[in-house]
Amino acid sequence: MDLLFQQVLNGLTLGGVYSLVALGLTLVYGILHVPNFAHGAFYMVGAYAAFILMGKLGLNYWLAMVGAAGVVAILAVIAERLVFHPLRNAPGLHHMIAAIGILLFLESGAQALFGADFQRMQTPYTGIMEFSGLIMPVQRMLIVVAAFGLMVALHLFLKKTITGSTIIAMAQNRDGAALVGIDPNRVAMLTFAISGILAAVAATLYAPINLVYPAMGNLVITKAFVIIVLGGMGSVPGAIVGGLIIGFAEAFGAFYISTDYKDIIAFVLLVVILSVRPEGLFTKGVR
Repeated sequence: MDLLFQQVLNGLTLGGVYSLVALGLTLVYGILHVPNFAHGAFYMVGAYAAFILMGKLGLNYWLAMVGAAGVVAILAVIAERLVFHPLRNAPGLHHMIAAIGILLFLESGAQALFGADFQRMQTPYTGIMEFSGLIMPVQRMLIVVAAFGLMVALHLFLKKTITGSTIIAMAQNRDGAALVGIDPNRVAMLTFAISGILAAVAATLYAPINLVYPAMGNLVITKAFVIIVLGGMGSVPGAIVGGLIIGFAEAFGAFYISTDYKDIIAFVLLVVILSVRPEGLFTKGVR
């Protein structure tokens, strides 16, 4: 039973990180209606920003997280203004190619600046909590609490604030939102900033139990794409539920089957669920 609960904790940890990344991807998809492949690079930049702020400037963990979120939010807004906005009337394929270009540019830049070596981010939360035989690393508990707390905050922001309502309105009907006075440029920049913040926070939470390196966002963003397709393209609840499904599947699959196959499990689940429900678990549209 203790081993079962241990895998539940591992599943919540992975699911929390995946859901945060997928949420940012989902919000951007709701505005552009194309997958943002550059989101994985934003995740990587967030990890490096926090790593530098902690290691070089001596900031504490939480200030480094806030600083990394700010850096990636600005980077995401710059990408939206300089790359995606000029392509707003172009076919979706152009957005995808541009996003891949940003991804390659940021990865190459990170490798040129920091090298290809793997770095380990330090964390003040290195302790172990033990409850009734269940071993709970403090960093993993922090990931679970922070990730799901941020999801609740995002949900309240989208549902309870006027600004959040403008994002939902623009995702549902961009032209209609513009006709009622919503500034699409402002909403697009805000959405990209939020997606950058989510990616940076996820990276800062997960990096201490993982590693920091230029290509670290590739596998995470691949799974995030699986999650948003699984949950329903553009669905916020679908991103959360899909992230949890993939997180639990990987945790239990690695324990009961083999760690060699844990990264394949996400894609097997995608095929199985979409064969039963092709539109995903939830209907489309940010809400």
